[in-house]
Amino acid sequence: MKSTQLILSWLKNNTTPFILSLPLLVLALLVHLWGNTLLTRIMTVLFINIVMVLGLQVFMGNSGILNFAHVGFMGIGAYTSVLFSMTPQAKAATLPDLYPFLRPIHLPFFPSLLIGALVAALVAMLVGYALMRLSDAAAVITLFALLVIIHTILVHWSIVTNGPRTLFGVDNYTTLGVSTFFGILVIFIAYLFKETPAGLKLRASRDDRYAASSIGINIVHVRWVGFVLSAFIAGFGGGLWAHFITSFSPYAFYLAETFSVLSMLVIGGTTSVSGAVTGTVIITLLREALRGIENSVNISGLLSNNLVGFTEVMLSLLLILILIYRPAGILGGREIRLGAEATQSQDQSGSDESRR
Repeated sequence: MKSTQLILSWLKNNTTPFILSLPLLVLALLVHLWGNTLLTRIMTVLFINIVMVLGLQVFMGNSGILNFAHVGFMGIGAYTSVLFSMTPQAKAATLPDLYPFLRPIHLPFFPSLLIGALVAALVAMLVGYALMRLSDAAAVITLFALLVIIHTILVHWSIVTNGPRTLFGVDNYTTLGVSTFFGILVIFIAYLFKETPAGLKLRASRDDRYAASSIGINIVHVRWVGFVLSAFIAGFGGGLWAHFITSFSPYAFYLAETFSVLSMLVIGGTTSVSGAVTGTVIITLLREALRGIENSVNISGLLSNNLVGFTEVMLSLLLILILIYRPAGILGGREIRLGAEATQSQDQSGSDESRR
């Protein structure tokens, strides 16, 4: 009886993941039942983006450290999962020089995704502890250097990745149902991590690292834990994306995608799961709308020259405006909540702003 009361009390005080998940779940169901191919593709991309952006929020939002290497871990997860899910025949056609011990391996989709995520987490585990010892500015620069290193390896390790050329022969396993399931799952994981002791300690180190250290928090360790979990989710998201797009090159996991994922998180609000989901929904749908406008203008011939880069320019302008007028993002770091919990959260946010 007591355990039941504790569960009900926890559910009452932690409504955020349910509020975020329910409308997305309903929307996915409506698209599945009555949507066309285009809407199904957009919704699938939306949930994949939610996985990738929340993976970034787990570390960057809770630690305050800008993580440029996040997209690199997505690339590690994508290529690793593909190597384990591709058929031997596809490997022979696409990767003729692949290491012999990898050629006969052909695992189901979900184990391949898990292996890709674990490899990304393992890389983060090995390099992360040293990086987390650095100061905030030095850590950001070093994480960008790590992105360059990962990208260089993916481009030049042609035996495994097909080099700078496009890797094809990947089966399309990431359906709307699959992406919806993992998108909702990661919403709960990101929120639960934020509220765990490790997440609370990481947020404390973000707000005041010296005060956090003075009360016994091992800042390097809690940053490392968040970094590894973030890389695991990134690798999982990369695997989902790879099995949706089915053909890609290492350039898909570099600066353009880094800007895209960062903009989704920053526009919504880096410090809250609600902000990350909100920014992802807004940018994903806005990007599709802008691409439609760009393609329509180019096809109609309204301009003498093709309208190139319109989508990227508009998204960049939106990011600039948000940073000027809402530096903390659209939600300002708040979580979407219900009832007394929402009132308490808003009062706390107001007091935080007044202190600033």
